[in-house]
Amino acid sequence: MPKLLATALVAAFVTGCATAPGVPPAAKAELAPTGKLRAGMNLSNTLFTLKGADGKLYGVAVDVMNELGARLGVPVEMVVYPTPGQVADAVNRNTWDVAILAIEATRAQTISFSPPISAIEATYVVRKDSPLQSVAQVDSSGVRIAAPAKAGYELYLRTVLKNAKLVDSKDLQGSIDMINSGKADAMAALKPMLLDSMPQMPQARLLDGRFMTVNHGLSTSRGKPAADEFLRQFVQELNASGFLARSIERHGIKGLSPVR
Repeated sequence: MPKLLATALVAAFVTGCATAPGVPPAAKAELAPTGKLRAGMNLSNTLFTLKGADGKLYGVAVDVMNELGARLGVPVEMVVYPTPGQVADAVNRNTWDVAILAIEATRAQTISFSPPISAIEATYVVRKDSPLQSVAQVDSSGVRIAAPAKAGYELYLRTVLKNAKLVDSKDLQGSIDMINSGKADAMAALKPMLLDSMPQMPQARLLDGRFMTVNHGLSTSRGKPAADEFLRQFVQELNASGFLARSIERHGIKGLSPVR
């Protein structure tokens, strides 16, 4: 069950984006049916969301959600989940209104995505004594790939792997434990998170290249045409204005690239 954090008033983050002249009533009703924007937040992707020592959330996703709330003229409430899979699974439980999730075909059956706001490379680490030398070689018979269950790249690999076997972990730390214990031959994750995690994997090495580029977008449950159109225009304005680039720089995030 998600833990509802304190309602966050719109942050005074200077965006430079033009304020929309008016919000269509249908869009506001679909995006904030309770009178506030309930933002589904995923704590496992620290490129987007970070939690301070005081328990408050900050980061790119918080900036985006506060800006969206400002556009709609409603307060923002952070609805927190440990993993993106849990956010996606709750899409039709009426616990969140908008979330930032990796754009992925399986999720698109129940989730409507805006145009992408960002791009992140995903790749593998393997054990130092592994014969695997390239990303393409990882999809080989007998290779066990650890990946967090229902992460965007795990869902993608599930559709494209022909020979290797996916071994689901609970989260990123679970995948790290699998590599360190020898229960997996490779570990899939977003490249920036792998780079940050390398000190925890002294017997592993990062493979050059990528197996995919992960794009994230603003997400809602399907069947909300006014919300979809509003988010499409909102994202186009964020991308054109450089909002994401400024937010990424402000928080010192490495490996997350804005869509221009």
